[in-house]
Amino acid sequence: MKRMILAAALAVTAGAGAAQQFDYGFAGMMGKANRVDLPPLTLASGKPVQDAPYDLKSGAYYRMKIVADGSAELALSGGDFFRAVWINEIVINDIEVRPMGVHSLEFDDAGEAEISFIAVMPGSYSLGIPGSSGDSQKAVFNIQ
Repeated sequence: MKRMILAAALAVTAGAGAAQQFDYGFAGMMGKANRVDLPPLTLASGKPVQDAPYDLKSGAYYRMKIVADGSAELALSGGDFFRAVWINEIVINDIEVRPMGVHSLEFDDAGEAEISFIAVMPGSYSLGIPGSSGDSQKAVFNIQ
């Protein structure tokens, strides 16, 4: 009888371990082991926003800086991208904003913002400068 109870307990324990796909540790998905710092996006008149598309993994935690040089009043807009990720926070001048939703960020002067997010929904998304049509005026994010 004791052997049967022990065997059942071991089976439950083994099943629970097999069902857990990831071990993110104490901090969960937001832990350092799951965090990736992306190259910054650049907002500057006549310059490309990014060098190459970002390839992201669904479930991974990312941090990205957006740097504006102040050469023009520029924004990055991309509702589809912002709906495909869960935003942890946007930090502007040491002020942490934890939004429920975002559609765009606009820089009137030189400055920097840092966005931390978890990629959620697979697909290809972009953040672009409103009113511009060139491929260099947008950042492309491929979530797998």
